[in-house]
Amino acid sequence: MSTRQFVTFEVAGQFFGVDVDAVQEVLSYSEYTRVPLAPNAVGGLFNLRGQVITAVDLRVQFGLPRRDMSGLVMNVIVRYEGEPVSLLVDRIGQVADLDAQLFEEPPATLTGPSRALVTGAYKIEGRLLLVLDVAECVNTARVTA
Repeated sequence: MSTRQFVTFEVAGQFFGVDVDAVQEVLSYSEYTRVPLAPNAVGGLFNLRGQVITAVDLRVQFGLPRRDMSGLVMNVIVRYEGEPVSLLVDRIGQVADLDAQLFEEPPATLTGPSRALVTGAYKIEGRLLLVLDVAECVNTARVTA
């Protein structure tokens, strides 16, 4: 049996995952610097051990209102084209080991901006885990709202 591992998290009550190989780390952070004239999906910048990280608000990427950036915000730091980028999420889950043969196409009912972000799904423990495309998630130019 071939398995795949995903770091799981929630955004607006939905259950998502990204391939564990794309994830650098998971952390909470509270001090973000706004970026004037940046796309709406850019939640801000923060300094992580001397490296400036762009934080992408997944709520905006899904077509939802921006999150409140006051207080601690959960970050899934992914590596994209060799650079770290933060995906802002509501709640961190666990690492899930899933049978690769159970991977399904994205649900036909998935519409709107989310459709471009999701590569497929797994049914686990009575929930649908939507697998995200990291490249699309960090592409802040795709959102025009």
